[in-house]
Amino acid sequence: MRIAFVCVQNAGRSQMATAFAERDARGLEDTVEIVTGGTDPADAVHEEVVDAMDEVGIDLRDRVPQEITHAELQDCEYVVTMGCSADGVCPATWSGENRDWDLTDPHGKDRETVRDIRDEIEARVAALFDELRRR
Repeated sequence: MRIAFVCVQNAGRSQMATAFAERDARGLEDTVEIVTGGTDPADAVHEEVVDAMDEVGIDLRDRVPQEITHAELQDCEYVVTMGCSADGVCPATWSGENRDWDLTDPHGKDRETVRDIRDEIEARVAALFDELRRR
């Protein structure tokens, strides 16, 4: 099963979601492939995101935002956008289910706001994997 976490810059929300999914796949590690990217990738993961994730023991310093392509999304069972509608990537090409989490972009936000976004993403990733385990 392929799950894509997508946003515009792939430098904040989708990076956090990917990291939480990789860390806590809830027993689905061998059956789930995580794909991530953005439609207009930034040069680096946002520093406030790196700092917030470091607080929970996840190091994003070496992650590099990347572009997501139609081909990468084609075989995804789930495409999770972060509230940006992944401008430039048409949902009609996705073979699976699309979910938009409607999350605030952490870029340029204060530490407490970024922590709240991080914690919301962690909870949503956990709920997604719990749902997939029940299927």
